[in-house]
Amino acid sequence: MKLTRYLAFSAMFLAWSVSPAFAEAVAGRDYQEIRPQPTESGDKVEVIEFFWYGCPHCNDLHPYLKKWLATKPADVEFRYVPAIFRDSWVPGAKLFYALEITGDLNRLHDKVYEAIHLETINAGDEKALVDWAVKQGVDRKKLQDAMNSFAMGGKVSRSKQMSKDYQLRGVPAVVVDGKYLTGPGLAQTGPEQFTPVLDQIIDKARKERAAAGKK
Repeated sequence: MKLTRYLAFSAMFLAWSVSPAFAEAVAGRDYQEIRPQPTESGDKVEVIEFFWYGCPHCNDLHPYLKKWLATKPADVEFRYVPAIFRDSWVPGAKLFYALEITGDLNRLHDKVYEAIHLETINAGDEKALVDWAVKQGVDRKKLQDAMNSFAMGGKVSRSKQMSKDYQLRGVPAVVVDGKYLTGPGLAQTGPEQFTPVLDQIIDKARKERAAAGKK
């Protein structure tokens, strides 16, 4: 019986050790090459997370990505972009951009996820999202002015266009340096295992930038 248990444990450990989550990131399996898009990061490697507040998988990834951001490499520039695939995603995108304008995004970004996935606030209901934000101390007039501004129309249009240009099929989606598309779903990892894959793709982009600079 002890030998059987030992063999079972050994087999399990071996399976973990060769799991794709710990293997080298491979094109077509862990990430896809997309039509290169312009970056806004200068000399740094750009990383964008495309998300939707109402997405349960984005909610699952968020704490692990936030932990990664706390110690991300200094040569990496990260930003969030709300994806828009359908009209019901627009209110969440507008809330994100409006909180960015009012200066409340850093304080409330995590809490928006909690409100939608724990308090069951409707992610597609703009009024419900505004009412919730006001309860968190955001000035209603400033928030509504931001959400209804001419600039907001441009931001929403840009999110829709980027969702197409970056060839997104779903969220969460992470794009490295405008040309490598990945995410837990594509890499077939759990959210807690995704950031090591992301680090490998970043390293690939970093080496490519270095090589290009030597030419």
